[in-house]
Amino acid sequence: MVIRVYIASSSGSTAIKKKQQDVLGFLEANKIGFEEKDIAANEENRKWMRENVPENSRPATGYPLPPQIFNESQYRGDYDAFFEARENNAVYAFLGLTAPPGSKEAEAQAKQQE
Repeated sequence: MVIRVYIASSSGSTAIKKKQQDVLGFLEANKIGFEEKDIAANEENRKWMRENVPENSRPATGYPLPPQIFNESQYRGDYDAFFEARENNAVYAFLGLTAPPGSKEAEAQAKQQE
């Protein structure tokens, strides 16, 4: 399974840039494999992302903004959903991955199953 993060390499928004860096930095730091898909430099990536963000996850007006996170072609969420999962030690579940043994998330899951 491949995590795909749709980003905009040439975004004029510092907020979007910070959110993108936050997601990518977390994935890199935790050695979670991912593909970066640039919607600014590649029209196909932009079109695919816009078509595959579910209707109920889109903004009321305009298009969904990066970063948008997918596991293969399954939509996982935007930055806010990622941030919430990270705060709750549930990023692996959010991404649709199994938490590695010894991680805070795996320990929390083990406690829940007891």
